[in-house]
Amino acid sequence: MTASYPGFEPWREFPTLSIAEYAQFQRLIYAEAGIALSAAKQTFVATRLAPRVRDLGLPTFGAYYRRIVGGDVDELGRMLDAIAINETQFFREELQFDLLARECCGEWSAHAAAGARPRRLRVWSAACSTGEEPYSIAMVLHDRLATAGWDIEIIASDLSTSALERARAGVWSVGKLDRVPTPFMKRHFLRGEGPQAGRAKIGPAASGMIEFQRINLRDDRYPVTGSFDAIFCRNALIYFDAASRAHVIERLISHLAPGGFLFLGHAESLIGTSYPLRSVMPAVYRLSAMAAAGAP
Repeated sequence: MTASYPGFEPWREFPTLSIAEYAQFQRLIYAEAGIALSAAKQTFVATRLAPRVRDLGLPTFGAYYRRIVGGDVDELGRMLDAIAINETQFFREELQFDLLARECCGEWSAHAAAGARPRRLRVWSAACSTGEEPYSIAMVLHDRLATAGWDIEIIASDLSTSALERARAGVWSVGKLDRVPTPFMKRHFLRGEGPQAGRAKIGPAASGMIEFQRINLRDDRYPVTGSFDAIFCRNALIYFDAASRAHVIERLISHLAPGGFLFLGHAESLIGTSYPLRSVMPAVYRLSAMAAAGAP
């Protein structure tokens, strides 16, 4: 007789993800998210999806695949959440935030003072993960522009619904905030007490600027209107193949205002391409001031 211990169950091996099953998931993930997974990612996918196979009581990865393609939309979302890599941090790629704070905000302020533009700014964080990027943007723009009476709107989007839930909550362990400059910590974070000790929550000044929504960059049309003065799409394009990458870049450019800035990740370069962009610094580009914004 097997001993029974409350809260524990007999050890069960996870099912094996076969090459044929992995090929099915590769095609499905590419079709739904534009993420091109190489053969080397088979173990990664198996590890990420095995808990869902187990929790649903399914015998194989093939059964899990059939459940998804059979019309389980909620499970499709959970699968994409599991595959999405949500690695991020506050003020990642610090030089880009220096550019935003000094040159971009400085130019926008000068143009507004000269009557060349309204004191209104729109920014899109197009792969926002768990929120560190858009909150970093919000803190910079609040201190540089909002305190001077600017109306600032930040759209923050991601494919992963679970990442967006964490982003909306805006709560982190204090150890995750070591890259946040001390002045921003004092102005924009609330320190947890009692059961929340060791945690911090973003304050209303920054969070009030941001609207979170789920957007799949693979889609032909994005559910955003108007144009943006700056778009951040960092460390997302590296997961796409060349065709998907071009598709996303073209869609993003169509939502940039003339003269708008496109911020990419340090490993993402547009050098040698024919887009109407010029390089400002590594991984930061600017749309020609004469270009017409093509946002629907």
